[in-house]
Amino acid sequence: MKLIFYLLIFFTFTGLNANTILHIKIDDAISPATHKYFSDALIEANKINSDLIIVELDTPGGLVTTTRQMVQEILNSKIPIVMYVSPKGSRAASAGTFLMYASHIAAMAPSTNIGAATPVSLGGTNPISNKDKKEDKTEEIKDAMQNKIINDTIAYLKSIAEHKNRNVQWAIEAVKEGKSISANDALKKNVIDLVANDLDELITKINGKKIKVNNNEYIINTENSNIVFLEVSWKTKILMSISNPNIAYIFLILAIYGILFEMMNPGSIFPGVIGAVSALIALYSLNILPFNYVGLLLIFLGIALMIAEVTVSGFGILGIAGVVSFTLGSFLLFDEKTLGIGISYPIIIALSIVSIGFFGYLLSFLIKTRKEKSSIGIDNLIGKNASVVSIINNYEYKVLCEGELWSALSEKKLDENDEVVIEAVDGLILSIRSLKWWLIHLYTLHY
Repeated sequence: MKLIFYLLIFFTFTGLNANTILHIKIDDAISPATHKYFSDALIEANKINSDLIIVELDTPGGLVTTTRQMVQEILNSKIPIVMYVSPKGSRAASAGTFLMYASHIAAMAPSTNIGAATPVSLGGTNPISNKDKKEDKTEEIKDAMQNKIINDTIAYLKSIAEHKNRNVQWAIEAVKEGKSISANDALKKNVIDLVANDLDELITKINGKKIKVNNNEYIINTENSNIVFLEVSWKTKILMSISNPNIAYIFLILAIYGILFEMMNPGSIFPGVIGAVSALIALYSLNILPFNYVGLLLIFLGIALMIAEVTVSGFGILGIAGVVSFTLGSFLLFDEKTLGIGISYPIIIALSIVSIGFFGYLLSFLIKTRKEKSSIGIDNLIGKNASVVSIINNYEYKVLCEGELWSALSEKKLDENDEVVIEAVDGLILSIRSLKWWLIHLYTLHY
């Protein structure tokens, strides 16, 4: 009993002295959804009195505005934040470089890389043409704006590097020249603090390390640490999905086709509802993702040209131009260099093929319909049955045919409720005969 009592006391005090480490994973492009996940981690860390936050990082880059917000939160955090590029084969490219520089401890796993932090404006820059002076001036303005953005980014990363006592010169080269280096080179150049194979080794290596948190010296203690992993909330997962250019693109196309179907078939409801919901989601996505207006307009133009091919005899020229415009606009809609992730080529090709197939089917259907004889109109009443509703005089009657009341003339007398056949139409007057006479006449002709 005493042994059990002492064991209980030992584990109780061990639990009280255990440090709590909050662990999160960022393995996608830096977007507003990523920022939300990171902010949730900071809130949760304060709730559980976490002594340390470890961010396992693998990112191709992301939005500059979101990155700056996250850097600001890291620099002002009262809890030490460790940025760890992991697992092996991961990267901290572009925006990831800023997060690594801003962290209290920067670590990388072997076979990982960091760098390529040059900011890219949406649409990029084009070489200056010597053919047109106006075009030269336009390109000069673009280059001046790009240089302004690069210089501002260099100053920003340089200030972070100076504050964290990391390699300033390489930070400038990473932005200005887009340089990227491996984990071992980053350690040698004082870009990061250490290299660790896995999370356990990282926790062991940072134990007892002295750092500064808000200008106060802090000694990290990871002995008997309790690691708590924070899962992404379902709301943030949805936001992350919407922030993905591939998902945003699919919802945009669904919105266009859904609304188009509803306009072609008013009252079908289902396509209209799908189109309206998809349109709202697509608008939200385009609100948080920087997109190319030229790409969006080319997509709309492509669909408009394909519709014109169906409604106007364009001999295929409008349809081909529409498909080319749609595909080109899809490629230009999001810039992979700006976002860190672009629209998947297979998705663009698949939706382009679907568009070709849909409008090809619609075109063949309309051509076939135009060739067919109209199934409505007065002439189509000939040969149909009707019934006598009332007698106007000896040879004039009111008959009911397919729910409509018509004036009719007959060569022979008929009684009310007699079944008749329409033989001819003269204006709005029907020529009718008794159905019995009609059947006898057909029988006689047959034999």
